[in-house]
Amino acid sequence: MAVRAAVLPAIGSPLEITGIDLPDPGPGQVRVRLAAAGVCHSDLSLSDGTMRVPVPAVLGHEGAGTVVSVGEGVDHVSPGDGVVLNWAPSCGACHACSLGEVWLCANALSGAADVYARTTDGIDLHPGLNVAAFAEETVVSASCVLPVPDGVPLTDAALLGCAVLTGYGAVHHSARVRQGEIVAVFGVGGVGLAALQAARIAGASKIVAVDVSAEKEELARAAGATDYVVASDTTAREIRGLTGKQGVDVAVECAGRAVTIRTAWDSTRRGGRTTVVGIGGKDQQVTFNALEIFHWGRTLSGCVYGNSDPARDLPVLAGHIRAGRLDLSALVTEHISLDGIPAAFENMPAGKGGRALVVF
Repeated sequence: MAVRAAVLPAIGSPLEITGIDLPDPGPGQVRVRLAAAGVCHSDLSLSDGTMRVPVPAVLGHEGAGTVVSVGEGVDHVSPGDGVVLNWAPSCGACHACSLGEVWLCANALSGAADVYARTTDGIDLHPGLNVAAFAEETVVSASCVLPVPDGVPLTDAALLGCAVLTGYGAVHHSARVRQGEIVAVFGVGGVGLAALQAARIAGASKIVAVDVSAEKEELARAAGATDYVVASDTTAREIRGLTGKQGVDVAVECAGRAVTIRTAWDSTRRGGRTTVVGIGGKDQQVTFNALEIFHWGRTLSGCVYGNSDPARDLPVLAGHIRAGRLDLSALVTEHISLDGIPAAFENMPAGKGGRALVVF
């Protein structure tokens, strides 16, 4: 059955909206009709080669929709169920999974190398980060779908699959922000806005948002920022000035740029913690000298998918949504159609903040 999708024909090429032939689900697979998909910066990183992906491919890894049909052996979802797509399902058998670190699963992205569909003229297509959400419908492994939590609309649930799990997890699982701590979030995109809300939920006493654009201040403050700093050469000094010259307890870096990572580190107090969420290229080199590492006693850590376990964390996030503590609509700055994805990609480097949400 043919459906429309946004296809990446080659690395560095523009996305093309075209018809693809999608097969019925085989054993252990699920067919999903998308309700919404977020346009994430990671998709841009895939399209420009910063992250590797087999091509041609259908991108999109943050989505939610309704089960159309299921293959043999699938019993945790049924046709008509609302589901969130999980682009990094854990295998449960590798070393990381045995340690409970499912976000580091060695086999999580093995499905991205599969051929899951074909163009209408017979060219094999790969499913981006496993789920190929930039399409009217997709066929995924059953491990890639989780039931939508009660009380969460499908269009909002799409954001749970990446931005919210990543931003919330960076604050709660990686940085482990404690009541009363001071937090700085660098980068006010969708993940950054989720991190700001997560810091507020964690009880941070002061939350500083940092971005290159002054226009994002209103978004940041609505998400929980108490202070806003426009990024410059003096950012670390400004943040220290807001914190009694001590620096913040926790910095969450959501841009993936060497200068931002270094500034986040410089903005933390002695003994502070910096969590790097942003995905940078190999050319982004960050340097530290041995003496400062000893003297400052700071911690710098990476963070994959918010160090989250979607099966564990989705019900927790749903509780925050139902209680009004987490507002998913605050992460969306524009709604677009499938046809609008190529333009959204072109505009993304300028950084509007938040997410463009594809509504099918």
